[in-house]
Amino acid sequence: MTKLSVNINKIATIRNARGGELPSVTEAAVKLQEFGAQGITIHPRPDERHITKKDVYDLKSLVHTEFNIEGNPHRPFIDMVLEIKPEQVTLVPDADDAITSNAGWDCEMHLGFLKNVISEFKNAGIRTSIFLDPNPEMVKFAAETGTDRIELYTEAYAKNYSQNKEEAVKPYVDTAKEAEKYGLGINAGHDLSLENLKYFSDQVPNLLEVSIGHALISEALYMGLENTVPAYLKRLAKW
Repeated sequence: MTKLSVNINKIATIRNARGGELPSVTEAAVKLQEFGAQGITIHPRPDERHITKKDVYDLKSLVHTEFNIEGNPHRPFIDMVLEIKPEQVTLVPDADDAITSNAGWDCEMHLGFLKNVISEFKNAGIRTSIFLDPNPEMVKFAAETGTDRIELYTEAYAKNYSQNKEEAVKPYVDTAKEAEKYGLGINAGHDLSLENLKYFSDQVPNLLEVSIGHALISEALYMGLENTVPAYLKRLAKW
């Protein structure tokens, strides 16, 4: 079964809009795991506009499923991840001022840089994943970086799902099949939701993990986290 990792950045965004400690990022992580989430994802950014450095350290002892830290691998980020030692680090090439992640790596252009960064993490025993656009031709360069997995950037799929879901998912299926040839695991994330997740999960081979934040937290405003997490797990079930 594909694992569900819940991105809790949105919880931190709501907290920071008011100041103080409510809603609690740490309590949310604990509750999400109690409700069935198989991982917790965070994406700290340099300006700390949602997840803060303090959050990262506070969560370390509370995530007993899988801790996935995403981010652009600047030196401070690298050093923090090496100290925390999460189960997985996901490298994302987003600009410091980006509202959200908006592109995958050009692994051919950044091959040397990614090789060096990934070797640091793997030497520390941290599984690595790199954010990738659905492009089969980029997979061979991703494999050369030494990464364990790729995370497929799914915004285009989500955007085009309602118009033509077969065409929307095709480049992801093709990229996943190419990744299998190189022994790369497949993660996916960005704008996946209760509406579009099941079809994606059913079509994309070797899908090991999805990271979902904005839609899940938004849907939880109406349904509650206790009901929303199982609803996502049901979409990922293969029976």
